[in-house]
Amino acid sequence: MTNHNEVPVTSVLTPDLLARIRERAAGYDSANVFPTEDFEELVAAGYLKAMLPRDLGGFNWGMRQAVEAQRLLAAHAPATALAVNMHLVWTGVARLLAERGDNRLAMVQEWVSDGEVMAFGISEAGNDSVLFDSMTTAQLADDCSYSFTGLKIFTSLAPAWTKLGIFGKSTEGDQQLLVHGFVDRSDPGVETIENWDTLGMRASQSHSTRLNGARVSAGRIHSKLPVGPNADPLIFGIFASFLTLTASVYVGIVDRATEIASETPRRRRSLSQGGATYSNDPTIRWQIADAGMLKLALDAHARTIAGDLDDRVDHGASWFPRLVTFRTDAGNKAREAVQLALQVSGGGQYYRGTELERLYRDVLASLYHPSDAESAHNTLANWLVGPIQTANES
Repeated sequence: MTNHNEVPVTSVLTPDLLARIRERAAGYDSANVFPTEDFEELVAAGYLKAMLPRDLGGFNWGMRQAVEAQRLLAAHAPATALAVNMHLVWTGVARLLAERGDNRLAMVQEWVSDGEVMAFGISEAGNDSVLFDSMTTAQLADDCSYSFTGLKIFTSLAPAWTKLGIFGKSTEGDQQLLVHGFVDRSDPGVETIENWDTLGMRASQSHSTRLNGARVSAGRIHSKLPVGPNADPLIFGIFASFLTLTASVYVGIVDRATEIASETPRRRRSLSQGGATYSNDPTIRWQIADAGMLKLALDAHARTIAGDLDDRVDHGASWFPRLVTFRTDAGNKAREAVQLALQVSGGGQYYRGTELERLYRDVLASLYHPSDAESAHNTLANWLVGPIQTANES
């Protein structure tokens, strides 16, 4: 169902704000520092509260508006968009659950309304089960609190978050449970390891987070689920919000790469063609058209996924395949679009410091977000032909 009570995206991400954000992007990337000014301006604009209902100080954005906004922000500064994305993901999960009658994350909406900044402490090196298992331990105490010990990687927004969503594995009797909760930055046993020195998306400052017996009170434990795949609404909410909003960052890169691919050949002139612009070259035009096709295909994909989430369309068993396909498709098309833009823009873009050089590095991060290509293909194969069977089973 379409939301008719939302604040328009363009009245929040104004042209002046976006211009300042784009102007600063190269400096943040070069210095490998957090985009502090971008973040402060986005906070002042109310961007971090955008997915909250109006009575909590938000803009009442659903996934349609959040996707539109993240595309627009990423087209101006991908790393800034990816950093704030992890906060928006939590507000997206809370909204998706609340719309379906599940209020276990109402505290997230209240925290964000009060100015808290959320982040994701989910990813772990070597954990290809993602949400269905954990290498972090969760130890139950007599007061029903849990102490978490483990290492979380890719904690985007690391310099700014105030509350971190985490999970770990607890053995209780003959059960193994995945325990989900939130830690505060100031909690004992929570340490940011400043190790983010990467090829691209540098300003996201996605440092690792070490949990060393970090205690989460019973009131901040929101879910306890069995190890392995399950149909709990929280799992759907996290996958739906994370995959959709993360994909939107890469759709925004496609938007910008296509724009550059269209603009640059109009300024370049061919000596061999008597000074005619390269925009008249049939081969160049073909490549620009290819970039445009990528943009339009992703535009349709993004609108469909976001709209179906807002409208609570029941896709049954195909929901997860649809979500991972969107995330995978966005990354693949973004890498292709940036390469096409480089090809039609000339050797000058090969130099350090150009926008396309930065986009080329930034877009490579799409290879590593969950669900990666292997996981996505496994999800689709299981949906289409069923899980792998042993010789005896088949």
